[in-house]
Amino acid sequence: MQQRVIYGGIALAIFLPFVFIGGLSFQLLLGALAAIGVFEMLRMKQLEPFSFEGILAMLAAIVMTIPMDQYLTFLPTDSSFISYALVVFLILAGTVLNSREYSFDDATFAIASSFYVGIGFHNLALARISGLDKVLLALFIVWATDTGAYMIGRQIGRRKLLPRVSPNKTVEGSLGGIVSAVLVSFVFMLVDKSVYAPHNFFVMLILVALFSVFAQFGDLVESAIKRHYGVKDSGNLIPGHGGILDRFDSMIFVFPIMHFFGLF
Repeated sequence: MQQRVIYGGIALAIFLPFVFIGGLSFQLLLGALAAIGVFEMLRMKQLEPFSFEGILAMLAAIVMTIPMDQYLTFLPTDSSFISYALVVFLILAGTVLNSREYSFDDATFAIASSFYVGIGFHNLALARISGLDKVLLALFIVWATDTGAYMIGRQIGRRKLLPRVSPNKTVEGSLGGIVSAVLVSFVFMLVDKSVYAPHNFFVMLILVALFSVFAQFGDLVESAIKRHYGVKDSGNLIPGHGGILDRFDSMIFVFPIMHFFGLF
């Protein structure tokens, strides 16, 4: 726990200034984190990250994450997805150019990994463009969900949530995480009334509960992936916390669903 607190504090001290600064520096950081996330996915499957498909998969996650039309104004507004599609075509072309050593299964895993990681970081970048408060709200929801689920689950958790995926998570902990996220968001929205636009206050509280559920699903999906490949953590970049996917798995799910409901 001491190690988790120390290195978690260091990670936050590095990450949060970029969040507040925003702009290209923040987006480049997100691109780097997305590439590392894909690297971790490839390593979990015991694929070589610096292979043909591995390098292109990391590149695909980067070009999806960074909204290039913000800087290259001659590009269309969906340039990130068009660029991503072009890199995907290159990954698929490898099945033709090197069919003996490179299969369609290898290509599809690389593509799926780049999309899974890239779409979450892409929406995080869009949220920051919309406003700092949107990002802070999402972070508070994720952190409150994690903390509430851990504390309540440890104190009164009895019924297992999905023991075959994550044996330590409980139904009581899950509900505690949702309640914690709603309470923290309630306070945050009282302070910043613009953060829940275009919805009203009470509709937003319902959406926060939904976002908390999605945050937990993001965590469970990552747990299922790790259990399938027989690894404890996605990586070891942050001592006591694991890899990038271990820290951003919930956010990967939360930011797209916030975008879907028009918050940015």
